[in-house]
Amino acid sequence: MTEMVYGAPRVVTGDPVLPRWWRTIDKWSMCCILGLFGIGLLLGLASSPPLAAKNGLDPFYYVTRQGFFGVMAMIAMVGVSMMSPVMVRRMAVIGFGFALVALMLLPVFGTDFGKGAVRWYSFGFASVQPSEFLKPGFVVFTAWLMAAGLSVGGPPGRMYSFVLTLVIVGFLALQPDFGQACLVLFAWGVMYFVAGAPMVLLLGLAGAVFATGLFAYEASEHFARRIDGFLSPDLDPRTQLGYATNAIREGGFFGVGVGEGQVKWSLPDAHTDFIIAVAAEEYGLVCVLAIIALYTVIVVRSLLRLLKERDPFIRLAGTGLACAFGIQAMINMGVAVRLLPAKGMTLPFVSYGGSSLIAGGIAVGMLLAMTRARPQGEIGDILMRRMGR
Repeated sequence: MTEMVYGAPRVVTGDPVLPRWWRTIDKWSMCCILGLFGIGLLLGLASSPPLAAKNGLDPFYYVTRQGFFGVMAMIAMVGVSMMSPVMVRRMAVIGFGFALVALMLLPVFGTDFGKGAVRWYSFGFASVQPSEFLKPGFVVFTAWLMAAGLSVGGPPGRMYSFVLTLVIVGFLALQPDFGQACLVLFAWGVMYFVAGAPMVLLLGLAGAVFATGLFAYEASEHFARRIDGFLSPDLDPRTQLGYATNAIREGGFFGVGVGEGQVKWSLPDAHTDFIIAVAAEEYGLVCVLAIIALYTVIVVRSLLRLLKERDPFIRLAGTGLACAFGIQAMINMGVAVRLLPAKGMTLPFVSYGGSSLIAGGIAVGMLLAMTRARPQGEIGDILMRRMGR
């Protein structure tokens, strides 16, 4: 409230980095992120031992790895959030370049781990999913292009960003990974809308996406099988969706009790894509609503802070990062309750996965860097800079 009335806190040049960072960071959002990570560890204790026993590993093998990757993610989040927007942009452009090359080489060197989609590089001791690291870099890079296009005499940044988006969506569809492709397209669409795109053009793009979906349904057996399973009025109780739906129903309002859930013994992805089903069964609707509330606080607070931002690059990049973060969580939970077709997408900071955790830490670190309180110049000065005067 103080910031809303009196403006951003005064930042004195030469202030020590840590005090300045702590004074300007969105502490509520950061606490919510830490809360999600803590819930993820708690749910990992419940969901991963059956898989560890099946693979002949220590009961807490996956939880230990999740904690290790989670700590790395938190360090990355704090480190990135201390950067200036210019430094974030430079890091994002370089990281995006490496991730894009890795994505392009997946058909040659990647593996599918028997899941029918080539999305990972396997190094024996660990695996890496390039698309997870591609998303934050893509958002910041396209925001930079769009912001440059808003300047008088600037390049056609929105057109360049659109072409780049089509290239990335095409490579993701080849894996196939239609969930990440939709997420990338959604993030670009939100930023394009904020940058001032006409509504008619956005509706036309939505129609093109629908037509592309129809083509994918006819051309991809993997895609068609998931759509058919989603549209079928009869749900096979022996499928992942069947197990997840039954677990959510059994959990009720307060859950069946800690450690008493059964879905983790049946779902092969109980610790990743369907972690919300474990939460609903053992801890009930109360836990699920708490998780939704944490995601909501992060997204809403970020967008509210960005409303006061006058720099178009920061506003576009922050909006894209916040909306991509929120929509990924919505997709994961929507799949579990059968509101959306199966996508194979993790729940940020809650699901198990090294690539997801570390890339998520980098992404929210960028978001926290963009939403830090900073003095806003006079609107006349901003316009004069954009006009090159």
